Amino acid sequence: MPSFDIVSEVDKQELKNAVDQVNKEIGTRFDFKGSDARIDQEDYKLTIYADDLFKIGQILDVLMNKATKRGVDVRCMNKNEAEKTTGSKMKQVVIVKTGVDMDLAKKIVKNIKDSKLKAQANIQGETIRVSGKKRDVLQEAIALLKKSITEFPIQFQNFRD
Repeated sequence: MPSFDIVSEVDKQELKNAVDQVNKEIGTRFDFKGSDARIDQEDYKLTIYADDLFKIGQILDVLMNKATKRGVDVRCMNKNEAEKTTGSKMKQVVIVKTGVDMDLAKKIVKNIKDSKLKAQANIQGETIRVSGKKRDVLQEAIALLKKSITEFPIQFQNFRD
């Protein structure tokens, strides 16, 4: 029976490369000269350090540009509120979400059921397996999901015939 998986993944190496590029650019920019501005990365958690809120915004802009150029979808980045650290320094945490969360998974399953396609969708942890009798039905399901799910990046993998 033909099937495919719906996942949401971020290439960790490309994310690391984007963070390295941002740190390098911050080190060479004149408006950051003499400040302790940087991004630290722990797995999928990015911590932005800067002197004030404006500089955090500047670093975020550079990060979004570099991430987009490296193929990392910025819709998966959750920005927390900026908070004060020691003295006048500030930090902001950005969480890069991976995996399809339960609310989005339920929305995907509902979209497939409401479309009256002859396909079944099963939630399996952070992935969703869609199966059907014909390959054409699965391709229609992929086209439907590409149109309807725009708020979060999803990928289609493991297409089996």
